[in-house]
Amino acid sequence: MNARVRAIIGVSIMSLLLALYFVFAGIRAIGLLSSGAPLPVVMGVAMLVLPLIGVWALLRELQFGRQSTRLADQLTAAGMMPEEPVATRPSGRPMREDADAAFPRYRAEVEAHPSSWKAWMRLGIVYDACGDRKRARAAIREAIGLEKNEISGIAPKD
Repeated sequence: MNARVRAIIGVSIMSLLLALYFVFAGIRAIGLLSSGAPLPVVMGVAMLVLPLIGVWALLRELQFGRQSTRLADQLTAAGMMPEEPVATRPSGRPMREDADAAFPRYRAEVEAHPSSWKAWMRLGIVYDACGDRKRARAAIREAIGLEKNEISGIAPKD
């Protein structure tokens, strides 16, 4: 079973468990709301609002995952995925020194072509491979936005 299938199965199981939690929290919230006492009613409202926020966050994450996978698939099909040799630790995590050496090339590509979703996506993939999740997500979000603009014909802001 490849990594993509395992990831899809993992996301599906976690989403199902989260949905089950939301159902049980909703049942408990309705019970609290029907009590009529002020404090349980407030708690019941909170128990309804918090799962809604959770659903919103889950849907955003699923959408991000779908969009980033679609862009990565396009890069793979075009033969443009980053393939820098990076030594790894026994745990599989990349060696920081090797990872840092890969950044200048992809950062320069983004600086030379700031409206290229492909350049941003490649930079995000390198960040992710090196464990810098915050910058990886920011770069991939930029790539997703640029690709959407490219499809819709909106001129990039350079």
